[in-house]
Amino acid sequence: MSETDKGLSYRDAGVDIDAGNRLVDLIKPLVKATRRPGADAEIGGFGGVFDPKAAGFKDPLIVATTDGVGTKLKIAIETGKHDTIGIDLVAMCVNDLVVQGAEPLFFLDYFATGKLAPEVGASIVAGIAKGCQEAGCALIGGETAEMPGMYAEGDYDLAGFSVGAVERGELLPLPTVQPGDVLLGLASSGVHSNGYSLVRRIVERSGLAWDAEAPFCHGHSLGDALLTPTRLYVKSALAVIRSTGKVKALAHITGGGLTENLPRVLPAGTVGRIDLSGLPVPPVFRWLAQTGGVAEAEMLRAFNCGIGMVVICDAGDAETVADAFADGGEEVIHLGAVEPCTGPSRTIYDGALDLECPL
Repeated sequence: MSETDKGLSYRDAGVDIDAGNRLVDLIKPLVKATRRPGADAEIGGFGGVFDPKAAGFKDPLIVATTDGVGTKLKIAIETGKHDTIGIDLVAMCVNDLVVQGAEPLFFLDYFATGKLAPEVGASIVAGIAKGCQEAGCALIGGETAEMPGMYAEGDYDLAGFSVGAVERGELLPLPTVQPGDVLLGLASSGVHSNGYSLVRRIVERSGLAWDAEAPFCHGHSLGDALLTPTRLYVKSALAVIRSTGKVKALAHITGGGLTENLPRVLPAGTVGRIDLSGLPVPPVFRWLAQTGGVAEAEMLRAFNCGIGMVVICDAGDAETVADAFADGGEEVIHLGAVEPCTGPSRTIYDGALDLECPL
């Protein structure tokens, strides 16, 4: 049989089953390290199993979320730094669970690439496993898809799916949110995983390479600084919800910023009023605003601007709740209050962000 007549194999078509098996072998110990009551965190079957009763729930409501990390992936790919992007993937899902009072139980990931590099895949999953451990959920399964022709060389995409549970009657937000309640902010770790299409345009305008020193984070490269993982609020938020019983609502500040996300947990007829002058703006956001010429209103819709989570509680409980979050390792900022709605805007700002001070 001539070379041209030789039968084709799956590998000839660009899919290497052996590479996929090697990746599974590499990640098995990472996955196993995420086991928790209710799941053994073993992979290899056709589906993952979780037992809510073994996790201590009596009459749970199930809450599910799915998300990705957007074009932050491009920075991980272009810098060759893949070990933290999985933390972002987990955080974007489980932070959305905890705002409803739900404890994350398990996580699944979807990893698609044009040509599978097992070591790169293992680095990504190591980040996912680390995020799951920090959030207290088990990584019980996932899917790796090698798709030649769909992705450029070296490119990949990630998606995550998480399920949590909350006892019936404890679902957030509570129906008692009302005018006079206090808004507390929990500091973000940076840009988190939203607005990176704008971030990359600003970096392009700056002319800086990913390995150049970050103007806003001396001693670190620009790529590393912008890959700072999304902060996980699960353990601190669950601890405060359960220990104080005083949290009425939580809002995860993702795409849309404070402007779009806070109204999602406010009842009809109310508005969140925030004093921007008291918000400590991290240097990365000042650099983005100054380098990109981004207006304040756009900053507040594109980025978290330093606040990754908003907590709503009764004014009389604000000190107790703030102290509890601080004890849990969070930096707490007093943002403002819930007020009666008097116009179309659901988030009203007083003062201005400090975007002009030198880096």
